[in-house]
Formats: sequence, C-alpha cells, structure tokens
Amino acid sequence: MAARTIIIDHGSGFLKAGLSGWNEPQMVFPSIVNYIPCRENPGPSYARRRVSLGIDICHPDTFSYPIQRGRVLNWEGVEHIWSFVLEKHRREHEDSPVMVTECPLREPADRQKTLEIMFELLDVPSVLLADQLEMSLYASGLLTGVVVDSGYGLTRVQPFHLGRPLQPGGKTLEFAGQDLAAYLFKSLFKEDCNLHNLFQLETVATTQMSKCYVPQNLGEALDFRQSLPSGSDDSNAYQLPDGTRVELTPMQRLAPEMFFSPQVFDLQGPGISQAVVDAILACEASMHPLLTSHVMACGGNTLYPGFTKRLYKELMADHFSSSKATMWVGSNRNFSVWLGASVVAHLSTYRSEWMTKEDYEESLRL
Repeated sequence: MAARTIIIDHGSGFLKAGLSGWNEPQMVFPSIVNYIPCRENPGPSYARRRVSLGIDICHPDTFSYPIQRGRVLNWEGVEHIWSFVLEKHRREHEDSPVMVTECPLREPADRQKTLEIMFELLDVPSVLLADQLEMSLYASGLLTGVVVDSGYGLTRVQPFHLGRPLQPGGKTLEFAGQDLAAYLFKSLFKEDCNLHNLFQLETVATTQMSKCYVPQNLGEALDFRQSLPSGSDDSNAYQLPDGTRVELTPMQRLAPEMFFSPQVFDLQGPGISQAVVDAILACEASMHPLLTSHVMACGGNTLYPGFTKRLYKELMADHFSSSKATMWVGSNRNFSVWLGASVVAHLSTYRSEWMTKEDYEESLRL
C-alpha cells in the first residue's frame, strides 16, 4: 500500500508534501490562500470570491492563513491547497494513498472533515491520519524521548515511551514563529506596521532568517551589541524602499530570546526550557533519566543559531545536573514531521491504521 504514499504535512505556516521514501519533501510553500472578488460578480458575498494560492501582489490585502495555532479556521482554503498538492503528484501516481499529519489539538470533528475532503471531494483510495509529534519522534530513529517542536503557530513539548505519548507530560505553548514575526513588525515599523505590506513582509522574513539568533546570555549579548559602534556591522542593517539604511536594534537581533524568556516580550507562559523540565517532571520519576538523555529538537525555530545550545545549557545547568542531558538534532529538523511520516508510510505495523474509501463509506452507514 505505502510504496508510493503522498505525504502532506500541513502546518500553520508552511505545507510540506511529497512522496514517501525521499529524504525531504518535494513541495514546500507557505500555507496561504487569497480571495479576490470575481470580475463577473464582484459583490462581497463569500460565494462570489475566487480562491487561489499564495499572495496576489496586485491585491496583497486579501491573503490569510487557513490554519492558525494548529487549528483549521478555513476548510475551503485547506481543501484548495490539498487539491493543488494532489493534482501535482497524481500526474505520475494516480492511485496513491495519502498520509495527512495532524496537530494534537485537532477535534474529532476536524478528523471527520479531513476524511470527508479526502474521500468525497478528492477521491483518494486510502488515508492515514498521523500525529505530528509522533512523526517527529520516528524521524529521529528513537521510540523514547522528549519531542520539542517549535513551528510557526505553536511550540509543543511531548514525552514518549516506546512510541506512545506520556499524556501527563504534554505541553503546548501558544507562542511561536508568528509571535516573533509580529514583534519584529511592530518593532521595525511601529505605527506604520502593516501585516499585508509586501516590503514589510519581506523585511521581517529576511531579518528572521538571516539576522536573528538566540543569545546564550541575554544580558551579556545586549551589552556586547550596545557596545558596537554604529555602522560597524554591515549585517546589522536593512534598506527602506527609498534606499535609506536603517540599523537593527540589539533586541531585534536577539528576538528569538522570546522562546526562552517570553515574559521579556509580554507573552504568557513558561519558556521552552522550563516547559521541557515540567514535561519530564510530570512523568514517573523512574523515566526522568531516560527522557532527559533523549531530547529531540525540531521545527523551524530550532534552526536559529544558538537555539539548541541554549536549550541544552539550561537543561544541564538548572535542573538535571545528576542526569546527562542529550540533544538529538537533525540537519533537516524543520522537516522532521514529514520525514517521520515518510518512515511510517513503509511500516507494516501501521497497516491497520489506514482507512480505505470502502471503510469510510461503511462508517457513514453505521
């Protein structure tokens, strides 16, 4: 069944899709749709608008994210994105089964809606719904440990033992990449901040990807950056559309500190290191050494320079000096969920988890 499985990992910020067995997804693009009034009937009615992928540069104010904080808010947008993905892959693999990863926060009604779209609208032969954090665990090659996943919409911590989640230890923090982006928007552009301005979008994305990093000590890093003469660091600036050169402030460069000290940015909840500690302590004491020695970092935010080093340092220094903390870090950890699903698609032990179209139709008759 799983020889040519189409895998869809649909996160809040990006969708990753491709055929199982590959070392990385073949399609990666922002999880964004836009709605433009139809020329034939340009009224405000929902039914009179045309949906398409991405940002329309002529109408940049019309885009939105159909999934936010791991929850689907716009099923029409999700269906459009999935339809696009399957159309591309079905050209060569028409009858492929489909594996869809899902956020642990999904409700039963969301699972049913996913099956409805896949079987009734997209006519797939069989579907497997897979837990995203469990897939990240398999990507590491381990069955026991703590998965620390920080993406665009959520930061999640989940301990596992022999492939099963240890439920008391699960933690979800509702600050992630989108909160860092929001901070940079407000910090860089202040009262002119516009989340649909293309220049501002590009400036924030470039700053996040190429200029931000996690300090090992916030106070020392601030002192160092504030001591640098103005203009001494070429990487510390960006240009406005009129060519004006603007320097980043120290806190803008150090914005990923948000994941470790959310209170500095007026965000609720513990930092990610404390969340890992709380997750481990919520499990049986006999499991603590084993879990501490298998901490897996994944998700796009863990790619920030200094992130995994800071997490390891805080786990060792403050909480688990008697147990050796070990970080498991993969170079493609921003694709960990998809990579784990690619592994699971070939496992015979998951064969009973698949639902065929016949199974689905039978369940509707019951």
